Amino acid sequence: MINNPYLQSFKNYLKLERSLSGNSIEAYLGDLNKLLQYFESHDKAPKIKDISHNDLKLFITWINELGMLPSTQARVISSLKAFFSFLQLEEVILDDPSSLLEAPRLSKTLPDTLNIHEIDILINAIDASKPEGMRNKAILEVLYGCGLRVSELVNLRLSDIHEESEFIRIIGKGNKERLIPIGNNALKYINIYIAEVRVQLNIKKGFENYIFLNRTGSSLSRISVFTMIKSLAEKTGMKKSISPHTFRHSFATHLIEGGADLRAVQEMLGHSSITTTEIYTHLDRDYLRGVIMEAHPRS
Repeated sequence: MINNPYLQSFKNYLKLERSLSGNSIEAYLGDLNKLLQYFESHDKAPKIKDISHNDLKLFITWINELGMLPSTQARVISSLKAFFSFLQLEEVILDDPSSLLEAPRLSKTLPDTLNIHEIDILINAIDASKPEGMRNKAILEVLYGCGLRVSELVNLRLSDIHEESEFIRIIGKGNKERLIPIGNNALKYINIYIAEVRVQLNIKKGFENYIFLNRTGSSLSRISVFTMIKSLAEKTGMKKSISPHTFRHSFATHLIEGGADLRAVQEMLGHSSITTTEIYTHLDRDYLRGVIMEAHPRS
């Protein structure tokens, strides 16, 4: 059985050296606990140095038979590889029993993308006569104009806006900092919201620096942004499945369609790997056909 000291050391490694969030760390440890459950259910208690590649293969077969989704199996395998790689780094083990494990092939499913007309429809459907209307316009402009994650949006501070240089500072996953250009539309609606709406709120202590606030003067929740966007989709009769991530996906797709460098898009999205960004290179057939007709010498 994997001893708790190893798990605790791994937890400290993920937190201090990898700078992972609490949720990510819990996911790693939860996956490793599944390995413990497997050994317990099969009356096994191997020492850490005795866990073999075959043990891990049988474990993967076990979780597959339990009906675990391929995406979850892939994450579990990733956790195992990270753990045993850590143990090898710490010289607890000489050989990594997880090195030859293969994750199940995953089909990449792309979220819906909005075109600029559809984005305009959603933004124009917001009732600006209501106090939260201008705030919601600013939210959608920032989501689409900067490609933020919803968690990054709700944590955006006044001090993160550098209006003169037209950049915003974002603290993303793993506490990694990045700078993103912000366009005139997003800045315009942020300034209107701050000057005309936010200034009238009774802001609670501790939330003075947050840009987007709810009626009670506290920071917005992620759920409230999801709900607002879902309501707009229903109001406009839009049939696509829309969430805050739809605007991030549209931001990246439109940049790449416009000729933006993939590395630049990777930097703006805050992806640690270029392979994550490559999902946004999904372009519609008409666009691809147009590129070929215009650029290929035989067309």
